[in-house]
Amino acid sequence: WVVKCLGRIHQAMVTSLNEDNESVTVEWIENGDTKGKEIDLESIFALNPDLAPEEEIEQSPETPPPPTPSIKTNKIAKNRRTVVPKNETPAKDNRVASTRSRPSQLPEHSSAAHQNGSTSDISPAQSGKKDFAPPTRRKSNCVKEVEKLQEKREKRRLQQQEMREKRAQDVDSTNPNWEIMCMIKDFRASLDYRPLTAADPIDEQRICVCVRKRPLNKKETTIRDLDVITIPSKDVVMVHEPKQKVDLTKYLENQTFRFDYAFDETSTNEMVYRFTARPLVETIFERGMATCFAYGQTGSGKTHTMGGDFTGKNQDCSKGVYALAARDVFLMLKKQNYRKLELQVYATFFEIYSGKVFDLLNRKSKLRVLEDGKQQVQVVGLSEREVKCTEDVLKLIEAGNSCRTSGQTSANAHSSRSHAVFQIILRKKGKMHGKFSLIDLAGNERGADTSSADRQTRLEGAEINKSLLALKECIRALGRNKPHTPFRASKLTQVLRDSFIGENSRTCMIATISPGMSSCENTLNTLRYANRVKEFGISPSDIPFQQGGGSRSDLSPTYLEYDDFPPSPTRVKELTVDQNGSGDGRANILVPSQLDALEAQWGLGSSPQRDDLKLLCEQNEEEVSPQLFTFHEAVSQMVEMEEQVVEDHRAIFQESIRWLADEKVLLEMTEEVDYDVDAYSTQLESILDQKIEILAELRDKVKAFRSALQEEEHASKQINPKRPRAI
Repeated sequence: WVVKCLGRIHQAMVTSLNEDNESVTVEWIENGDTKGKEIDLESIFALNPDLAPEEEIEQSPETPPPPTPSIKTNKIAKNRRTVVPKNETPAKDNRVASTRSRPSQLPEHSSAAHQNGSTSDISPAQSGKKDFAPPTRRKSNCVKEVEKLQEKREKRRLQQQEMREKRAQDVDSTNPNWEIMCMIKDFRASLDYRPLTAADPIDEQRICVCVRKRPLNKKETTIRDLDVITIPSKDVVMVHEPKQKVDLTKYLENQTFRFDYAFDETSTNEMVYRFTARPLVETIFERGMATCFAYGQTGSGKTHTMGGDFTGKNQDCSKGVYALAARDVFLMLKKQNYRKLELQVYATFFEIYSGKVFDLLNRKSKLRVLEDGKQQVQVVGLSEREVKCTEDVLKLIEAGNSCRTSGQTSANAHSSRSHAVFQIILRKKGKMHGKFSLIDLAGNERGADTSSADRQTRLEGAEINKSLLALKECIRALGRNKPHTPFRASKLTQVLRDSFIGENSRTCMIATISPGMSSCENTLNTLRYANRVKEFGISPSDIPFQQGGGSRSDLSPTYLEYDDFPPSPTRVKELTVDQNGSGDGRANILVPSQLDALEAQWGLGSSPQRDDLKLLCEQNEEEVSPQLFTFHEAVSQMVEMEEQVVEDHRAIFQESIRWLADEKVLLEMTEEVDYDVDAYSTQLESILDQKIEILAELRDKVKAFRSALQEEEHASKQINPKRPRAI
């Protein structure tokens, strides 16, 4: 038998039965001592349901029940050790128990249990002398608690069933992620939405960072992807990242970011342009430099934002930031205060692919990026087209987009593999007055392809990875007024140098994100990158909750700059630089020991490009491992050697044409009867010496270039990034 005492359950033995109050006396052994207690039968049957009666028969109040023992009494007696004398026979009425008698209908003349374990009989004559009077039933506290718990359990089950039925009506339960969908829906119900509107003020600032969310596309809708991005207010973005516990329980990790502006899926290009690029137009009329670029993974809406709306494969260029900026430039020219400047408008369109620059307005001709004697960066051979109206700009955009490099990659079937740069230039009497650079960056997930087996894919990924790091550091240096900007670390920042130098420079970044759960990791990478550009902070009070809880806001990372701690004398190298990077000031740059071995192996000295790359990687130690650093060095050196080899080969080819002309003259000389043999042999020897010297020099450079290719391949196999994510 099981009994409960002081909240604990014991195995006990029934020692006596008290029929007057329907209770039993039980005993058990605890810690070597015998203990006992009187417990009512209801409590006994609550803890021992197998002993409780199954049915009850209503007895007529007029007819007294037969004097037979109840089920309780029979079961108690059966489970006890009963001792009956051999010369006595129990009464028949006591042996026959009615299985349908009420537990409360216990006649006073029924069998009684004694402590000595024996049973005694009461004669029928004695039983007839007393009237039957059923005792009053009493429920114990234990039974009442059990009934309350059962009642609550039933109510809770009914409520859960009703909730499931209600959710099944609102949510497609056939979706494999319908539980996550319900969690997101419940979380969004607790938010107070205050989205960005056209009536909100526009803040003028030197660096503006905003985020744009696109709606789910057809592909995501087909695979029934979930929307895990919520923009509850004009500057807050929330990512509902699905997680799973060890016990396979699903839950959400709600990560919160804050930016200058946040555009939801209902925002149009006009709306985005109004808060991002439009405030920068006036900057170029004030002899300034403005930059606006779209950053994000492939398919997140960068080209849609910058180039214009898509209808299938056709793009309406008139609704992109390129065309909208050009429209406002021509409107500004008509204003009285700018009309007297007599400004002319020009446009350029080029792309940067694998560290090389190509002119999109001149059949993708390859361009060279050089610094002149005044330390100004010049894109040699870049064609500028004068434009008179917005229609002229649209024609140039369509021509450039038609030949931009794109194709299938390991990251996406139609990845943007290059940075497209469209520039609107204002000139006054031929001199630069202002420039607006609008950039559609390559997909950021492409930066992860730095260990691919395909060299071309590795070079693409390395350039994208390095250029995005350099772009971030240049913007941060612009915002902090640092003494040196590492713009030489990549071709992208090199051609945009004048946008990061000078007081009258403004920059806007549009981070485009995909809402689907399948893109959650890339979306978080994009938001973290954008967050680091300006290093926003966010507090729980910035989140527009109606109800509390459920968010994580400490997502602004901390960077250890080389100025924040005393540099080690063994790891410091001095580089002469000034604010414009021309070489008049001094800045301490941490130099990893592996770079010294790399320089000694390749026999190369320091250069401004390589010094900026060192500084860039040192400022991003959390993201750039030593192996990845060495790989970037190998790629940069290989690209430099490639340009040099190709240039020398082109020069030798031109020289060979002159040699052919000289050799033709010599051969014609030999056809004469009395030609000067001494002059012929002297001139031929001179030509051959020149050929041998130049070709031998080119051959040595080609051998060194092949060694650089092997070094790049070896470095790519050693990459072990600290953080396995795209920049």
